[in-house]
Amino acid sequence: MPDPRSDRFVRSHLKTRHLVLLVELGRHGSIMHAAQAANLTQPAASKLLGELEHALGVQLFERLPRGVAPTWYGQVLIRRAGAALAEMDAAHQEVMELLSGLRGRVDVGTVLTPSTSLVPEAVNLLKSRHARVHVSISVDTSKILVQRLRAGELDLVVGRILDTGAAAELYFEPVTDEPHSLIVRAGHPLAGRTDLTLDELARQGWILPPNGSILRDRLTALFLARGLEPPAETVETLALPVIAHLLTGSDMVVALPLELAQPYLQTGLLTVLPFDLNIRMDMYGIITRRHHQLSPGAESMLATMREVAALRYPPSQAI
Repeated sequence: MPDPRSDRFVRSHLKTRHLVLLVELGRHGSIMHAAQAANLTQPAASKLLGELEHALGVQLFERLPRGVAPTWYGQVLIRRAGAALAEMDAAHQEVMELLSGLRGRVDVGTVLTPSTSLVPEAVNLLKSRHARVHVSISVDTSKILVQRLRAGELDLVVGRILDTGAAAELYFEPVTDEPHSLIVRAGHPLAGRTDLTLDELARQGWILPPNGSILRDRLTALFLARGLEPPAETVETLALPVIAHLLTGSDMVVALPLELAQPYLQTGLLTVLPFDLNIRMDMYGIITRRHHQLSPGAESMLATMREVAALRYPPSQAI
């Protein structure tokens, strides 16, 4: 049963301007800049913020010498305000789509591996059926993508749920996992060696994903578990063209799924080192928000993604 106090707050105190201001305060950390972004005067923004804090009986932002910072309560309101505004944007988009046929915008987030295979194949199939649907694709780490999904900035994500606290808000449809291999340039000094040791590999230059990614954490744990210092010479990037150029022009090493490296392996530019890292990533899948009605365009994107995933990764292989 809904809490009557919450119902009174939403119906009697909350206005769209409050939601917009909360989102802009979260983005800018400044009442002045948030007011400008929300088309408000600074006194009006301060008044709206005061109204919210008075209605809730909690402090939403700490006033700092230079700007403001959200309290724990403020972080909750910012996230929920973003999701509420995204819902209204989606409602407007859905009405427009129903008036003019299937069109509109779909925002998809994806981790690196499916960005080169599953996602573009699904987009091509969607566009063959609904050419007027505009698709935006963001490639990033699962953590950042899921944060954006929860805030309503993305319609669906192909990635992993790393924050168990957020799992209740999300729906996860598993696709497949990612065994990783060590990839180097053709002619690399270590290529063809069958007696490689982790100690030798630790002394190589490495291309790594950013801190906080699952692969980075597992590679670090692998070296530390063997009493080794993680590689000192590193480059951080998720951009596959950059990775390929770095590899072909140096003796650096990278851990990648073979699916990502296959085009370069087939042309003979890169090769696989005969060393088993014994690292398998957690299964990635299609992530959507529970209790959220997707727009017709986004619903079609989701259906297409499921269709392509079922063809690429039959259930017997998706383990």
